[in-house]
Amino acid sequence: MYSCVNCGVYACMEEKPEVVPKNCPMHEKEVLERAKAEYADPENQKVFATAADIESSGYCQWPRVKETIQFCLRMGFTKVGLAFCKGLSGEARTVAGLFKEAGIEVVGVCCKAGGTDKACLGIPEEYKMVEPGEFETACNPIGQAMLMNENKTQFNIILGLCIGHDSLFIKYSDAMVTTLVVKDRVTGHNPVAAIYGSEAFFKKRVR
Repeated sequence: MYSCVNCGVYACMEEKPEVVPKNCPMHEKEVLERAKAEYADPENQKVFATAADIESSGYCQWPRVKETIQFCLRMGFTKVGLAFCKGLSGEARTVAGLFKEAGIEVVGVCCKAGGTDKACLGIPEEYKMVEPGEFETACNPIGQAMLMNENKTQFNIILGLCIGHDSLFIKYSDAMVTTLVVKDRVTGHNPVAAIYGSEAFFKKRVR
C-alpha cells in the first residue's frame, strides 16, 4: 500500500533523495520506467508538453476555463464536445460562447439527450426522483459520448455531470476528456469546500 497521502518526506521532489519511505512508489522503478517510456509517444508528448506550457503561462493567473480554451488552441483542436448537465444549461451556453469567441466549434450535448425514461434503462422505481410509475427522463452519458464520437470531436469537456455518469462518459468517449465543472449541488459545484470544512461546518455531511 502506497503512503503518499501520509508522506512528510516527499522524496519525489528531490533529484537525489537521501530518504525514501518504505511504502513510497519511488521504489517501483520498473513500473515508473514503463510510465516514463509512454511519454515518448508523439500524442502523449504533445499533450504533456502543452499542459506544461499552460501551467507556466497561466499559473495562478488564468481560471480553469481559460486554461481549457488555451489548451485546445495550443493543441490545434477546432471542434470540442461539451457534455453538460441540464441543470447547468446557462453555464454551458456561457462556456460555449467563450469557446466560439476563441474560434473553436462546440458540439454541446445535454445529459437528457434521448428522452428515455429511467425505468427503460433498468433503474428501479424506488431510485427515481418522482413518484413510482411517473415518467422521469434519464441522464444519458453513454449517448452523450456516442453522439460526440459521431461528430468526431477532437476533445471533450465535462460540465457538471453526476458522479458515475461522468465515469461512463469518459469510458465511451473516443476523444480525450477533461472536467471543467464537477457536480456538487450542496457546495455550488465546489467539492473542495466540503473537504476544507470536513472537520467543521460539513463534519456531519461528509461522514
